[in-house]
Amino acid sequence: MASPIFSRDRKVKVLATLGPSSGSAEMIEKMYRAGVDAFRMNMSHGEHQAHAANVQSIRALEKKVGRPIAILADLQGPKLRIGTFAKPPVMLNDGAKFILDMDKTPGDATRVNLPHKEILGTLQPGHTLLLDDGKIRLEVTKADGQSVETKVMVGGEISDRKGVNVPEVVLPVSSLTDKDLKDLTFALEQEVDWVALSFVQRPEDVAEARRLIGGKAALLAKIEKPAAIDRLDEILELSDAVMVARGDLGVELLPEQVPPLQKKIVAAARTLGRPVVVATQMLESMIKSPTPTRAEVSDVATAIYDGADAIMLSAESAVGDWPIESATMMDRIAAQVESDSSYADRVHFTETVPDETTADALAAASYNIARTVETSAIVCFTTSGSTARRMARERPSVPLLVLTPDRKTARRVGLLWGAYAVVTRDVTNFEEMIEKAKRMALRHKMGQAGSRLIVCAGVPFGTPGSTNLLHIVRLSGDELKRR
Repeated sequence: MASPIFSRDRKVKVLATLGPSSGSAEMIEKMYRAGVDAFRMNMSHGEHQAHAANVQSIRALEKKVGRPIAILADLQGPKLRIGTFAKPPVMLNDGAKFILDMDKTPGDATRVNLPHKEILGTLQPGHTLLLDDGKIRLEVTKADGQSVETKVMVGGEISDRKGVNVPEVVLPVSSLTDKDLKDLTFALEQEVDWVALSFVQRPEDVAEARRLIGGKAALLAKIEKPAAIDRLDEILELSDAVMVARGDLGVELLPEQVPPLQKKIVAAARTLGRPVVVATQMLESMIKSPTPTRAEVSDVATAIYDGADAIMLSAESAVGDWPIESATMMDRIAAQVESDSSYADRVHFTETVPDETTADALAAASYNIARTVETSAIVCFTTSGSTARRMARERPSVPLLVLTPDRKTARRVGLLWGAYAVVTRDVTNFEEMIEKAKRMALRHKMGQAGSRLIVCAGVPFGTPGSTNLLHIVRLSGDELKRR
């Protein structure tokens, strides 16, 4: 086994999507070394065989570098689509009447099939329909449960099987399709660390997915429907993490509405102590260009200043021409932002009030001690990862060294801001805990002779959710020699 790669010079994590441009063991390792912390498998594309090969490559890389690496399986979710046209494409002119119905006959410029009876039964006059990623906008004028008549508000060319978005309606469909259920079974068999649930509309969607996952992976809810915004806190309560999925969110909302909602979601997740990922089109031009636009760099930086736990590469790393350069750019932007003297103030703009629990009180105390006394790291012992999440919510100025006996927990904290996880045997008493904290801090370059460490754990040891101990120790520098 190679020597571990030591903590990166930043705390925000980089999540990269795998695809044809990056789906080889060689490319996965190059991207990891360029700055990627966790990998996403987009279940909307690719065969299970290819995804399984990527999982195998990531697990082999883990052994090679001696570091846990998180894998996220992103389920496709219910994608609504129109039917086909007799002579595509057809032109829908502004102001024209256009009908969507259950008739499977190929359509024309006056009508087309919408093979979703439950949707047709929900629409009412005044509702908006968006076709082809929002390029075409329709307003419902008549509805009878079997078909809807619409007026074309924004027209254009349309062809077969384009997507349909209904922004103003909570649709009576599950967020898990038959395909999703098969993909979920596969992902859990591959022992992925995170499962992302797409097109969440309500807390019940999250509860259903959590029941099916059964604790075998952590659950991330993707916020990409306006309906999810209305019940955001409830969805956050049931989720282990959330993603600001700006692509579909930007289809169903006006473009200018997305930035303030991004800030709202990030702040709400921070307040509740849920990791939050900002995703979609972050370095979009790098799909074809080796360098990003200045606006894209500013966009990524804004997400980091807002306090996101992770920033994500989508098509840039999955199908782009420059996946390694995209990963390197994310790493460089993050390091530059976090070295800004104003970063600490900006990232703490969101107030994180601790709950009335011992664990939250100790997390807040650790943050304040690190601000007051020169400290090289916070060391937390955890079985479930809950202590690490509480610590990361405070966005401490020093590294967070997470020691856990559970490899699954170590991998899951790969999306957690500032967390550097190490798999190690659990401790059984106070003296062993302190000595192990010192050794691990030295081994992983998070302290030297004279450095102070903040150590947090729970007594009795090995009991999940029992964080009740905080201790400050000083390194002598020879702890590794005294074993």
